[in-house]
Amino acid sequence: MSYPKRWRERERGREREREGEMDGGIEHRFVEVNGIRMHVAEKGQGPAVLFIHGFPELWYSWRHQIVSLAARGYRAVAPDLRGFGDTDAPPDVAAYSIFDIVGDLVALIESLGEDKVFVVGHNWGATVAWNLCVFRPDKVKALVNMSVAFSPRNPVRRPVDSLRAIYGDDLYICRFQEPGEAEADFARLDTAFLIKKFLTYREPAPLLFQKGKVFGGSSNEKIILPSWLTEDDINYFASKFENTGFTGGFNYYRNLNRNWELSAPWTGVQVKVPVKFMVGDLDQSYHFPRTKDYVHKGGFKRDVPFLQDLVVMEGVGHFINQERPNEVSDHIYEFINRFS
Repeated sequence: MSYPKRWRERERGREREREGEMDGGIEHRFVEVNGIRMHVAEKGQGPAVLFIHGFPELWYSWRHQIVSLAARGYRAVAPDLRGFGDTDAPPDVAAYSIFDIVGDLVALIESLGEDKVFVVGHNWGATVAWNLCVFRPDKVKALVNMSVAFSPRNPVRRPVDSLRAIYGDDLYICRFQEPGEAEADFARLDTAFLIKKFLTYREPAPLLFQKGKVFGGSSNEKIILPSWLTEDDINYFASKFENTGFTGGFNYYRNLNRNWELSAPWTGVQVKVPVKFMVGDLDQSYHFPRTKDYVHKGGFKRDVPFLQDLVVMEGVGHFINQERPNEVSDHIYEFINRFS
């Protein structure tokens, strides 16, 4: 059935109003950047802070930080990255290279009328933020990154090959590589169940999926949500992924080896912006082989020479910005305020 344009616009307006009520008056708009239409959530006036989400997430992952930073005199800007939420999702896997994703954000920064912004990243957003700082340090005043430490390019081995050699094919990153395979596995499960399982995963160990059995292959498990996560939160994430599917997010992982090839000219390049890094001690990323030694025994500081603060939160899992929203917001504010 085709509905009149005026009706469709009215419904979109009502949806925006409902989202505004749910997320503290955050405003939503669309921006044309780098050949795609990007959805952006923002609030506040002042120096711009760009928040970059991960997988399987959306701008909504930063809902608490947006409101907090806006109340303290900053313009908080959180897009849905390409392939996620209400931002365009190009069909070609190759359209999700790190150059495309960073290019989107450079164009977004320029659309804000800013020469430089503060940047905050988490999960895949942290990886994107590291690369933004490597490729375009002129666009970044300071960086607060979470969960995923900087990973210098190994000149002799591709990243997925290295991970497969350590964990085999069942590591989630390896399992996501074949187009269509992960989509079929995810389609067997309820979307809200998938979101709950990801956001509540707190094992300090790699996430492994047997073929055809993502999270055991059944949605029957009853999941009790932690205090920091509500059914409304889950429903918001699920409603967007039910609409778009997960292919956009999978395509980030499918470009890991290609990104390695494309970024050869940046081998050995340091991150030369002021940095604060935060991670939960139960975060699976923190427990990858050699990660702790890298973070704490000099390698991280060698590659990120302007690393100023390193925070390890006890009893906190991977989704640190949602699990400890007030504490994380305070850390962000305290750090970027030094450079404002």
